[in-house]
Amino acid sequence: MKKIIVGAILFTLVACGTKPTEEDVVVVETTTTNPKDEIEFIEDEAPVARAVYRESETILTDLVHTKLEVNFMWEKSQMNGVATITAKPHFYATDSLILDAKAMIINSVEMDGKKLNYSYQDSYIRIHLGREYTRDEDYTVVIDYVARPEEREAGGSSAITSDMGLYFINPMGEDPTKMPQIWTQGETESSSVWFPTIDAPNAKTTQEIYITVDDKYVTLSNGALISSKKIADGKRVDHWKQDLPHAPYLFMMGIGEFKVVKDSYTRPDGTSMEVNYYVEPEWEEFAADIFGETPEMIKFFSERLGVEYPWDKYHQIVCRDYVSGAMENTGAVIFGDFVYKSKRELLDENDQSTIAHELFHHWFGDLVTCESWSNLTLNESFANYSQYLWDEHRYGLDEADHYAEIEAEGYFQSAQMGGFHNLAWFDYDDKEDMFDGHSYNKGGRILHMLRSYLGDDAFFEAIHLYLEDNKFQAAEFHHLRLAFEEVCGEDLNWFFKQWYEGAGHPNLKFEQDVDEVTSEVTVTVTQNQDMSEWPIFKLPVNMAIYDDEGKHVYEVVIDQVEQTFTFPFKGEVKGIMYDDQQMLLAKTNKDKSTAQYIYQFYHGERYAARKDGLMKGSRDRGEAGQKLVLDAMKDPFWNIRLLAIGKMSKLKDANKEAGIELIKELVANDPSSAVRGAALTALGKLLKGEELKNLYIDRIENDPSYSVITTALQSLGKSDPDKAMELAAVLEKENSSKMLSGVAQLYAGYGELDKYTFFEQQFAASTIQGFDRLGLMNSFTMFVARQDADAGTKAFDIYKNIGENGSFYMKMFLGQNIGYISRQYSAKLVDLEEELKKHEESGDAAYADQTRKKIVDFTKLKEMYSAFEVELEEGDESGH
Repeated sequence: MKKIIVGAILFTLVACGTKPTEEDVVVVETTTTNPKDEIEFIEDEAPVARAVYRESETILTDLVHTKLEVNFMWEKSQMNGVATITAKPHFYATDSLILDAKAMIINSVEMDGKKLNYSYQDSYIRIHLGREYTRDEDYTVVIDYVARPEEREAGGSSAITSDMGLYFINPMGEDPTKMPQIWTQGETESSSVWFPTIDAPNAKTTQEIYITVDDKYVTLSNGALISSKKIADGKRVDHWKQDLPHAPYLFMMGIGEFKVVKDSYTRPDGTSMEVNYYVEPEWEEFAADIFGETPEMIKFFSERLGVEYPWDKYHQIVCRDYVSGAMENTGAVIFGDFVYKSKRELLDENDQSTIAHELFHHWFGDLVTCESWSNLTLNESFANYSQYLWDEHRYGLDEADHYAEIEAEGYFQSAQMGGFHNLAWFDYDDKEDMFDGHSYNKGGRILHMLRSYLGDDAFFEAIHLYLEDNKFQAAEFHHLRLAFEEVCGEDLNWFFKQWYEGAGHPNLKFEQDVDEVTSEVTVTVTQNQDMSEWPIFKLPVNMAIYDDEGKHVYEVVIDQVEQTFTFPFKGEVKGIMYDDQQMLLAKTNKDKSTAQYIYQFYHGERYAARKDGLMKGSRDRGEAGQKLVLDAMKDPFWNIRLLAIGKMSKLKDANKEAGIELIKELVANDPSSAVRGAALTALGKLLKGEELKNLYIDRIENDPSYSVITTALQSLGKSDPDKAMELAAVLEKENSSKMLSGVAQLYAGYGELDKYTFFEQQFAASTIQGFDRLGLMNSFTMFVARQDADAGTKAFDIYKNIGENGSFYMKMFLGQNIGYISRQYSAKLVDLEEELKKHEESGDAAYADQTRKKIVDFTKLKEMYSAFEVELEEGDESGH
């Protein structure tokens, strides 16, 4: 699922594998401060109750095989099902089977053709088997039921916005913008809304499903398509079978008039595996552009892990109104419609990180599953880290490091807002809380630190062992630790206790003292995090000193509240890298001179080093600082060039002129649309008149990127709105969600009432989708608030329709939009009252009458929108 860390003698790290070191470490002196001197220990009061502990589900019964036979009542958004479940006691003999079954009608339960007694509540069924069975005996029960997902009291979280399990989208075809479809979402425990099961991550079962549909529909489920047979009344039965066991939350169905674009992956033995893409008809031509890297991803991950992709196919389907980003259902992954992008839109952004994330889950989550939601990071941290691995492989180390930095910042922000907790979190309030910046972002960054410490050979051999030892089973984080320890031979409890069983991250202050007399530099490191809440971290790290003879790397361990490390140097200390591998998950305060930062930009190999060198070295007001900015505009990595553009104000005189010429070159020829857009924005502050206007028009007419065109369009709108509107009218013909969203932004600020039809058409069509549709609503609101009362009256029906049929996010933000309009109408009424007063004082009766009519109209609108806002607020409070 996807919605972004030594004593008085030399201490040399000993770890598995060969770690790159340029020379032996020479530490002249190391001193430490005893943490007991820094912390006041307070004896805890006696606890009044046992602490909360969210343990793994107790396994009373082993599921062996689950067979489902289903058909659908589209008009009721319900499903008829027959579940044939083979199971056996796990260890203790029992005469009962307890299954999760939410919001169902149970018609009958049988075994060997005989009725069984059962008791059913709204969330589980207890079946009396008629006699006691031992762990050596299988039994099979047949449950006839009706799944009624809309009868379930819906819940959800920020990551998975609904837990209805089974979703009927536009089932009667009343919304022309959405193809009718059915899909499922099982994680966390919602599969039991559409079939009875043991809905826990540590349950595993093989599976097959017979899906009866009208013959016009395509179906998708887990496993191989065994048969597809036409039957009476224009219907068809598709039989899908998954012979390898997996967790019930990974079961899926997808049904609709999808087009299937076929692709394949060739296994090392030469056999071909299907890799197909299920999309709506209008996106058929772009399916290979969106998903076409998938076979290469399967090959890369299989080779990197040393474990061949274990399942019999890998299909991907795009669904409307999906309740999360994407979901790793075994061999049948669901994506939200945000991935729909034309070939031209893909120039600006792609979703390969999400595609990689869901694919990697097929090893971490599907093959080896976290045994409890408390251990969710075993699934999500690896999927998160796959994005780094793929970026590193496909786009280079700078790209990987750039997005790793964003992932780390995502953890810091998530924790700041939602609180800090252990990575393996056993006292959460709700299992849905596990889907946060800890399980994903922090977990991924921690894996990278472990990789940096052990080296690639040991790291990948250990996760290979973890997968082999635990395949088709459930695991907890200790299984991961033991796999790493077996490979490298080191007790790694220190690492797992502070990062998995502890909360927080180090807050480090680095200071340096250069002694020219002794030719020694002393680095002092202080851990400033709250020691009463977070541990004193043990941090193996490589420090690098740059002097007249080059770069010297030293391996040290930070493990005290305060430590000093002393290193020799020759000639001059030109730079210091306190974390040469740029891998620490930590907040840092680094003591370096501006000159050292400038040196770091030119000599730091990693993205983060060059970025910090630019951002802090550009504080230099002299020639060196200005040269740094100009050189950074030529950096091989796009984001460094983009950041350098933002430093343009630092340049003076001839350097400024040189900078302008460089930025013009970037606008015209940079391969990154993000850089071209940033350069275009910068030139808006540097150029004037016809030159600037012509530049905007040129980019609107000639740039291949919709993002750059939108930037140019918005900028032109500020200086020449008439020309911008003229060019936007031509762009209305583009069949692009991104481009039409950009046109809507322009019309929000400058469009008159004649542009109302544009918005009306976009809401009635399906071109603008995903998060762009949310942007469309926001632009429409800005537009409507600027118009007369007639526009507000017409718009109300559109807003009501969003409230009834909009996606989750559209509904989530609808109240804010309605509230904005209501406030604008209040302000408008104040202005109209002032206007009326002036007309009455001047005796302009006709204008006064017109104003009174406007007051009446806007008063009605204000009351109408205010009432709707209250209605939406009450709906939020009631959970609807």
